Amino acid sequence: MAESYTSLTCAEIDKTVLRTLKPPSSKYWLLIGILFLGVLTGAGCWLYQIFIGIGVGGQNNPVGWGTYLINFVFWVGIAHSGTLISAILYLFRAAWRNPIARAAETMTVFAVCIAGLFPFIHLGRVWQVHYMIPFPNQRLLWPNFLSPLMFDVIAISTYLIVSVMFWYTGMLPDLACIRDRAEGTRRNIFTILSLGWTGAHHQWQNYARGYLFFAALATPLVISVHSVVSWDFALGITPGWHTTIFAPYFVAGAIHSGLAMVLTLMIPMRRIFSYEKMITRDVLENVAKTIVFTGLIVGFAYITEFFMAWYSQNIVEMESFRWRATGDYRIEFYIMVVCNTTIPLLFLFKPVRRSVVMLFGICLLVNVGMWYERFVIIIGGVAHGFSPHAWGLYAPTIIELGIMFGSFCLFFLLFLLFVKHLPSVSMTEMKETLVQGTNHAE
Repeated sequence: MAESYTSLTCAEIDKTVLRTLKPPSSKYWLLIGILFLGVLTGAGCWLYQIFIGIGVGGQNNPVGWGTYLINFVFWVGIAHSGTLISAILYLFRAAWRNPIARAAETMTVFAVCIAGLFPFIHLGRVWQVHYMIPFPNQRLLWPNFLSPLMFDVIAISTYLIVSVMFWYTGMLPDLACIRDRAEGTRRNIFTILSLGWTGAHHQWQNYARGYLFFAALATPLVISVHSVVSWDFALGITPGWHTTIFAPYFVAGAIHSGLAMVLTLMIPMRRIFSYEKMITRDVLENVAKTIVFTGLIVGFAYITEFFMAWYSQNIVEMESFRWRATGDYRIEFYIMVVCNTTIPLLFLFKPVRRSVVMLFGICLLVNVGMWYERFVIIIGGVAHGFSPHAWGLYAPTIIELGIMFGSFCLFFLLFLLFVKHLPSVSMTEMKETLVQGTNHAE
């Protein structure tokens, strides 16, 4: 039987969401402490790299790009599903997005911030990043705006600004709701955060217009930002990279990984905060159906890559893709293919889509597969280029793995702090759905 959250009342929605903001238990602070230690581990590895040099990583000649760029692309991809769920589905008035939209938007903001760290880490001499800033200086240096790396700076900065404004605008009515029920210092904090929201008619009008504007503005960014990231590779002449399919290929992969991360975060949160009546199995099932769709697109892109290499009859391209499937990184390649295209097809079976345990397990595997996809693309391209005498292999060092571990800990730490101190489900949009459902019933 279909589940629906429209049977809830406005008071029940407020009570369920506001209950999550009560003072946390000792288990919560224990988990926060563990994640914070993980962040310190990553920061310590980064500081060690700064003092010793970038050579502590596994990068070499010809593999100059390692896990730092892999994680950069991975986290940018994770950020995209938040905009997909919040903006695009909002424009299409898909009501099932409402219970998970706030968490998806939050995931977007934090993932973009973490992605932005990795170019600094990869730079090595991070204190010289100001050379990339376009301002007059005595050295007559000026950024090369024809460089794809400068495209990244502009595109991701724009995406972060729009995502933060979209996320914060949607929270204003909920922040005012918390303010009206808070006392003391907490009330003063939420009074500042709610920006004077009173619920007046003209405020709701401006809110609806502003939210729609940001949704419309964020929608093309889903396409453009990861297309720009793909040009970091496609504008090079490295075998396996120099292809026009990279833009749609990267966008589909980004949404695929992001949707999997949404379920990876929402399923535990649903259980911990007793959100079962709001984040129903129907909502999770709809996300699973979307993952099947994006997985098929990703699988089609894999086949297209190999077809183009064969159809071109370019010896270098053919060898590059043959080595990808049979060479030193073949295990990573098959992990990528199986986790991203084959395993998500299990969602075609309704009992699998309705099983919370299966949903969580498959989404974890998709996240693993999408990380390995970036590994295969980035490492596989430069390790097996045009010149056989320059071929080489790469393996990440403990320093790189420590920094990567720290980035995941930082992401989950920020998300845990958010869900305990700010409304993790949009009460406003949930109530709007109830009103619309009442009107339809009448």
